[in-house]
Amino acid sequence: MKIPPRLARECLSAHDFEVLARKRLPAPLFGFVAGGSEDQHARAGNRQSFHRYAFVPRVLRDVSQIAQDVTLFGRSYRSPFGVAPMGGVALTSYEGDLALASGAAHAGIPMVVSGAALTPLEVIQAQAPGAWFQAYLSSDQQANCALVDRVGKAGYETLIVTVDTAVSANRENNRRSGYTTPLRPDVALTWQVLTHPRWLFGTLGKTLLNSGAPRYRNLPAGNGTRAFSSAAAGLFGRRAAFDWEDLAGIRRHWPGNLVIKGVLSVEDVVLAREHGVDGVIVSNHGGRQLDSAVAPLTVLPDIVAAVPELTVMIDSGFRRGTDVLKALALGAKLVLIGRPFNYAAAVGGAAGVAHLAALLRDEIARDMALLGESRVESLHPGVLRDTGVWPQIGSARRGKSATLVPTYR
Repeated sequence: MKIPPRLARECLSAHDFEVLARKRLPAPLFGFVAGGSEDQHARAGNRQSFHRYAFVPRVLRDVSQIAQDVTLFGRSYRSPFGVAPMGGVALTSYEGDLALASGAAHAGIPMVVSGAALTPLEVIQAQAPGAWFQAYLSSDQQANCALVDRVGKAGYETLIVTVDTAVSANRENNRRSGYTTPLRPDVALTWQVLTHPRWLFGTLGKTLLNSGAPRYRNLPAGNGTRAFSSAAAGLFGRRAAFDWEDLAGIRRHWPGNLVIKGVLSVEDVVLAREHGVDGVIVSNHGGRQLDSAVAPLTVLPDIVAAVPELTVMIDSGFRRGTDVLKALALGAKLVLIGRPFNYAAAVGGAAGVAHLAALLRDEIARDMALLGESRVESLHPGVLRDTGVWPQIGSARRGKSATLVPTYR
């Protein structure tokens, strides 16, 4: 896949995609992607957690050949990271869900399709065979099973059930930036749209012309509901009654790999194992749900120790190859990365996604060589030193500045 020269020149790390996306996207959309909940302590804490651990490299080892491929659920991938599920990517980039799928397929990494994607799950699977599907389920087992059957019929082998969204989070950042559901056009929103012509014509205009108004296509109920309608607001508030018994029902109905996403406690992962799941994703939803929730990296070792027979994965706050290696050393089998891939699709489409994947892959290869490790399987907690240091990177302040959260450089 050819990478545009400007993109290759300006984007040297995951951070650079965020800088360009901030310029390209109207503030409400950028704020929706970048922001967390309430005071954004959880979001900032995710990045702070990586500073707790420092590497203890070994030297004079043969690192001329670096192997970073991994195998999960019977499939092999070129690198130990993948694309996390993200809803509404088709709002930030034209056919954004397909851009993620195409870029991930080119890079040979797993891509998780969001239940809140605006592109039909069947179309995405055709673009990226082997993609995983993430579902938002409720206590309505009939609706759940109908969606699960559709997912299986489309060819998905791995189903991920998100479990940390019992209710909608308090995302004040969205309201301050003008991102509302239903959408309420005003002078400020109109100005943002008009002053971002590349997004207006390159994303919104092309979408409306070729596909019509964006709609949710993959939810158990309300399939086809317009993304910014009043009805859409209710689609994400019906999960408070979903419990372990309901998950057991999904396990009985779904014959493929079953993973739950959004666990942070040892007690819950033990229960997950008892209910027959094949894997878990340790996550605080990128700091977008419960504010001040613990950073996933800090609880990862205890979770891995509690359920060694499960495939333990992680997300939230990953930006560098060194971040990925720290999680692998602490026992994770795969790292899922969200916002940076959203930004990459916004500024470069599928080529942007592929370029970011290549940057991360190169970082991992270089960092492994400098660490003195030639295979990701050989990483272990002994390559890390817990320094106990928690630098205060900061979080978004209240008021207008919360619409543009800080970039962690």
